[in-house]
Amino acid sequence: MRFLYHLPLSPYCRKVRLVLAEKRLPFELKLERVWERREAYLTMNPAATVPTLEEDSGLVVPDSTVICEYLDEAYPDTGLLGSTLGERVEVRRVVAWIDSKFDREVTRNLNGEKYYKRVSHIGHPDASALRAGYANLREHLHYIGWLAENRKWLAGSTLSLADLAAAAHLSVLDYQGDVDWAVSPAAREWYARMKSRPSFRPLLSDRVPGFAPPPHYADLDF
Repeated sequence: MRFLYHLPLSPYCRKVRLVLAEKRLPFELKLERVWERREAYLTMNPAATVPTLEEDSGLVVPDSTVICEYLDEAYPDTGLLGSTLGERVEVRRVVAWIDSKFDREVTRNLNGEKYYKRVSHIGHPDASALRAGYANLREHLHYIGWLAENRKWLAGSTLSLADLAAAAHLSVLDYQGDVDWAVSPAAREWYARMKSRPSFRPLLSDRVPGFAPPPHYADLDF
């Protein structure tokens, strides 16, 4: 059996879950509280981060970027990185923007402060970080909306890892009621399409003790 070590409100874990589901690869989730620094887990992933993928062959693949690249090479029938060099560059560019800039300016300031600090018992949310996160989120939503208005999908004409990465980050923020979808109707329409995909259903059924999502979270029509 293929195992994915994860945290339910980690956008990087959710990104890999979406990739596995889009490729129709069966897997089992294993909750990993990385702050506990479990010795057996550190042996697999000395960085003590999630996600980590363990194949049924015994191969261990850490880090969401490495995992997604590995899965696209190992299981190419459903490609998510584009088919031409230009497409692959654009997919990787948008993924890098989401996983770096969006994460630094939005996800860490909101999800990191509200969720990760609480579950890892390392303090209370920083109000200034929350304010910055909300302000930055509006700007990023405008950009996602611009991409969605000018392309069929965020990185081009086909669904790609760029869509899965962006949807993963937004899904953890939406779970906590942090996304004002009125900011960008185009981003909202694109996210509604993502929510409607079969690969997204397990994410919409996630429930985290002590963190109840808003009523619209699992509503395909918002």
